[in-house]
Amino acid sequence: MFPSETKILVIDDMPSIRDLVKNTLKAMGYKNIVEAGDGEEGLKVLMQNNVAGSQIQLVISDWNMPKMKGLDLLKQVRATAEWVNLPFVLLTSESERDQVTEAVLAGVSQYIVKPFSAKIFEDKLKAAWTKHNKA
Repeated sequence: MFPSETKILVIDDMPSIRDLVKNTLKAMGYKNIVEAGDGEEGLKVLMQNNVAGSQIQLVISDWNMPKMKGLDLLKQVRATAEWVNLPFVLLTSESERDQVTEAVLAGVSQYIVKPFSAKIFEDKLKAAWTKHNKA
């Protein structure tokens, strides 16, 4: 599982969903959480933290947002050499589930269908950790 000091970026255009994700992460013991309101802002946060030397170590992004969708952000992240292996989890609604294949092909680490339980959220993070930390 991701260490408790992991720096996590939570991206969602709905503050209530960002709060839900942050509170779920905090309940799991994570404290180093930053947030963004859309994909463009998320990309800026990634770049700023990359320059600052305190890299983001996990991205949890909503799929459907204004300005830049989560899938488009994922594709940009995967096209950037230093982020090619950055764990990236997409939050998706039931209606977007059929698009998950496209996300898998783009290199998503895991996806979580909303609404989600704390157990499912934790299981998906464990799966993302395992995917990126195979021996």
